[in-house]
Amino acid sequence: MVTKDTIVAIATPNGESALAILRLSGPMCREICRSAFRRVSDSKPRFSYHGSYLSIEGDTLDDVIYCFYEGPRSFTGEDTLEIVCHGNPLIASNVLKDLVRRGCRQSDPGEFSRQAFLNGRMDLTQAEAIMELIQARSDKAIKAANNQLRGAFGRQLYTFKERLLATIASIEAYIDFPEEDLPPEQKESHLAGIRELKTYCSRLIDSSQYAAFLRDGVKTLILGKPNTGKSSLLNLLLGFERAIVSEEPGTTRDFLRERIILGPHSIQLLDTAGLREAEGDIEKEGIRRTIELVEEADIFLLVEDCSLPSPHLPDAIVNRLSATNCIVIRNKIDLGLNEDPKNSIDPFRIIGLSATRGDGLEDLKTSLVELIDSNYALVDDDLILVNSRHSAALDEIRSCLAAAVDKFESDEAIELIASDLRGALEAIGMILGKIDNEAMLDVLFSTFCIGK
Repeated sequence: MVTKDTIVAIATPNGESALAILRLSGPMCREICRSAFRRVSDSKPRFSYHGSYLSIEGDTLDDVIYCFYEGPRSFTGEDTLEIVCHGNPLIASNVLKDLVRRGCRQSDPGEFSRQAFLNGRMDLTQAEAIMELIQARSDKAIKAANNQLRGAFGRQLYTFKERLLATIASIEAYIDFPEEDLPPEQKESHLAGIRELKTYCSRLIDSSQYAAFLRDGVKTLILGKPNTGKSSLLNLLLGFERAIVSEEPGTTRDFLRERIILGPHSIQLLDTAGLREAEGDIEKEGIRRTIELVEEADIFLLVEDCSLPSPHLPDAIVNRLSATNCIVIRNKIDLGLNEDPKNSIDPFRIIGLSATRGDGLEDLKTSLVELIDSNYALVDDDLILVNSRHSAALDEIRSCLAAAVDKFESDEAIELIASDLRGALEAIGMILGKIDNEAMLDVLFSTFCIGK
């Protein structure tokens, strides 16, 4: 066991609800089952029971359902106990206080997951997947987090690790016999294997952008000249009045950020200040921020007034737009099209829309999903939520493997090649949490919820 403390936390969100759940983990759980619940018989592990929770003085605090899990067959690998009481925050708080008086300690954020990791119930990628699952904003993100929680990423890395170990063992066998050279066919086999692992690393690193889309939403920037209907479009997509709509140009002086779900995708919508020669410092700052956001955005919705010719836009914006990342929205179709619109953006897909009536909305939604699919689609089975910590380690792995390939091709000493491969092995251990790094674990688990 990693700890002798028994930790406790309320695992459900604050506020009134039908039920509240308290979670405990540690050696006191079995004794609390005997002393805190009024029941005729002993509680069997993994069975749910109804009973009264008795305070340390013997007063009834609530009628509860409780379930005892015997370690190591539990989430944390220790004896654990879950108590379900009524969802009045005062009741849950009273039960929590009583458990602390009995000798339990209130848990730190993520401490249950940390215990599960330290007790070998999951690797670090699975522990991280718990928070990914809690914070997922789309069906695809949920599926990816579940894949990772079930160990998909970890299994790939363990296979990677075994192949590296086999390669290291094979080439290190020749270190003790310097008079013998590595046979050419064996050298080619090792080179091919290392290159394959390097390609796998590159694919994972490339997928980190898609993981960011799943995690944060595809950043979709609504931009255009003033009074083209950008804020009306935001409200239309959201289904409620979020932005102030006015005929006065320059109403939106800063950007607004909201999220929607379209099909399988989480989309982060950003409504920006209208692009024009600013008339004040506040509006000027809003336009400056719009141009900054252009560099960060993934998808662009360029809104135009269909009764007017297509406007001239700053080069910093035009250079970022392409047929693969931009939809041009010719708004105000209810007012009638200009007979000869000067449309300098023919390669782009163009949608006619009335942001006030909703005409063309379904076409826009369909086009937006298609555009995201064509740019950022991955096969569901390949979904892995590569985060910044993983990416840094994968970069190190790829660098070590590239160095090993160079040394192989230059016929450098086997010891140097083995050293590079061991560097890659250590970086895999960092991803899986198989290398002792207390400070890194403190930072990682501190971002988790209380009770997780």
